[in-house]
This record gives sequence, C-alpha cells and structure tokens, in this order.
Amino acid sequence: MPHSLVLNASYEPLCVVPQRRAVVLVLNQKAVTLEESGAPLHAAAFELPAPSVVKLTRYVRVPVRRGVPLTRRAIFARDAGRCVYCDAPATSIDHVIPRSRGGRHAWDNVVSSCRRCNHVKADRPLIELGWRMKRQPVQPSGSAWRILSSGRTDARWMPYLKGYGADVDLLPFEPYGPGGIVVSEGPKTRRLAA
Repeated sequence: MPHSLVLNASYEPLCVVPQRRAVVLVLNQKAVTLEESGAPLHAAAFELPAPSVVKLTRYVRVPVRRGVPLTRRAIFARDAGRCVYCDAPATSIDHVIPRSRGGRHAWDNVVSSCRRCNHVKADRPLIELGWRMKRQPVQPSGSAWRILSSGRTDARWMPYLKGYGADVDLLPFEPYGPGGIVVSEGPKTRRLAA
C-alpha cells in the first residue's frame, strides 16, 4: 500500500503513514490534503483523490527528538545509494575504520559501499589501500531525515522536506511520471519501474 507524508500545522514533517490512515485523517477533518497521488479512491457515495501529502489542522507538540537512528536505510539515503569509494550503486555498508581495529558503529564511521569495494577493503583501513572517499560521512540532521531514513519516499514530498534538512540535490531520484522514477547517474540517467 502507498504511503503519505504527514505535516504538522506549521508544515514541519512529522511522519510517514499508510495512505489509508491519511484518508481517515482527511475524512475526520483532522488534516487537509496538500498533494494528491493521482489515483482516486472510490466509496459507495463519493470519490476522493488519494492523498500523498497531508497537513494537520491543529498543531501537535512534538517532544525533542534525538538524532536520526543509524539504520541501513538511513545510511543509503545519506549517501544517495552510491558507494563512497567508487560511486557505483551501493549494496552493503562498510565501517571506514574496521570494528576489528577499534572502529565504532557510528554515523561518522559507517558508509555505503558496493560489494566489490567492501570485499577488497575487508578489515583494512583506507590508508593501507591508498583509497579516498568521495564524500566524508556525517550524521544527518533535521526532521526530514527521519522521513528519508524510513525508506519510504516520494518525489512529491521533496518541496516539503527541503527546508528541514533534506538536500534535494543528493537524493537519487527525480519525478518521472506515472511509469517510475529516474535515478541520476551524472550525465546519463536510467529509468526504474515504480
């Protein structure tokens, strides 16, 4: 089932919910639809456009949140799904300073990598191999990264996430239309089915 982005009354991104929950919020007048997914939902007496982005009608106070959780999906989102060593599509995660040599499992030590680079690097530090990273690993900040690290993203959400820590230029997709999304690969692009 598709998912919808829920925004606070102040347009701050709160969470991602199943589209069914977003429809219930809209029908109970607890939220208004800002973006539609394009697919209509049919009921016995009416038809409702399926929401992609909804905004709550009342402000919800959110407790102070800690940093973004360190998950595989969040690492791939931060690194735009590319290997930090060779820029190939990433398939695994790697510790820059290997855990066997005292490296921590933390944002500044975990990166996404392709299978080949991860296998060649094994438990050696970069200095031994003479490798350099394309970009330094940092902990993402901002409420948008809680949404992006969930692994459920939609190109229609980007305007609402941009001001809250999401770097739209680093994200690996652009809207392509009903058939799918385009994954940016420098001057060339390849099309993926949705």
